[in-house]
Amino acid sequence: MTKPIFGMSFTRPDDEIVPALGADFSQTLLIETSEDASAASYPLDTPVRFSTSDAAAMADLGTGLLADAVNGIHAQLSDLNAGADVTVVRVAEGVDAATTAASIAAIVDGIAGIPSAVNKTPRIVVAGRTAWRPDLDTTNPVIAALEANLGKILAVAPVDVDDTSAANAIDARETMTSERLMPIGVAARVWDGAQVVTRPMSPRVAGLMIRIDNQVGGGLPFHPFANRPIFGLAGISRKIPFSTLDGSTEGQQLLAANVSIVAEGETGVDGAVADGGYRFIGTDNAHTGELWEQIHQVRGTDYIVTQIIEITNQFLGRRVSADTVEAWINSIAFALRDHVNAGNIIGYTPRSQMFKASQNSPENIRLGHLKLDIGIEPSPVFKLAEHEIRRWRPAVEGLVNEIIARLANDA
Repeated sequence: MTKPIFGMSFTRPDDEIVPALGADFSQTLLIETSEDASAASYPLDTPVRFSTSDAAAMADLGTGLLADAVNGIHAQLSDLNAGADVTVVRVAEGVDAATTAASIAAIVDGIAGIPSAVNKTPRIVVAGRTAWRPDLDTTNPVIAALEANLGKILAVAPVDVDDTSAANAIDARETMTSERLMPIGVAARVWDGAQVVTRPMSPRVAGLMIRIDNQVGGGLPFHPFANRPIFGLAGISRKIPFSTLDGSTEGQQLLAANVSIVAEGETGVDGAVADGGYRFIGTDNAHTGELWEQIHQVRGTDYIVTQIIEITNQFLGRRVSADTVEAWINSIAFALRDHVNAGNIIGYTPRSQMFKASQNSPENIRLGHLKLDIGIEPSPVFKLAEHEIRRWRPAVEGLVNEIIARLANDA
């Protein structure tokens, strides 16, 4: 554009700090069967996105396990006019469990293509048939597919494991090593018309995650969701002995193996998790090691990664200059500062230490390659309270002083 000889011109500098909203981490993907679902509304092997508050869309799901999973999520959303934004993929029921699991695993293997198909990236995945295994020495095929593919979309998955015994649940957990999987060792008992049936717990936990994200976290995935009620249950597949005071109970053994549970409330019982209802107890994923073991920390870090992606996308393609690099770093640092102020993270690398000369050689700068060293410390979950109760002598000294003072007043 040619500048005028007589007039004016306007320019907009591109070295300002840019904001980043981050992604919606309550987006959920469900993969299961529903033989009597509407084939027009839910074609086989095709992602379909809708709101669980859409009565017509819910009715078209029919009565199969996919419908139960979506209803299980919706049951956890107890706020006024609350609904979940979900994507479902209906697969055909196979001739046996192995065939059905293989169909679900195939959808999971192609999970990276689903965001483009529905214009939203799912961050919570509920895949069916994860509790099935051909034998106690073999990993479930859906689990194997989830481990290989969840990281491609920065998603996590609550997964059901064998709920028949603690030993079998722990054995199933031992086949996993992923910070993105959260094993659950108990199934749900729910009403299906006039009958009570057993159904997977994982979609109900997914709904709980969505509820806490929006009730407590302002839509952000930084808050743990342990010790919260699960709604819509007629019961659980088996009562798991659990006490907050006794680490030897079966429930505590499952938690020690990174298997989450649902505990029944008991009125007037010391160590019961609540007076009534059903409480989800779980904080950890199936990761090997403790550094990224708490699943809410993985989700929160994923959210920050999406923010950094959004910020960096706005700087890519600009010339490398001190102004550009400073604005890029400041944009990231300001986003992290906001998370500290909100209590989402404890702290982060100071912006003055993110760009290191030792990691940014002149040769790399010439190529347009820049590297930042960004450390964050996510907020941990309150898991164990240790109380030391002893006698307090100053109280007796105070009593002596009070007696002396009263006697002095009487005199």
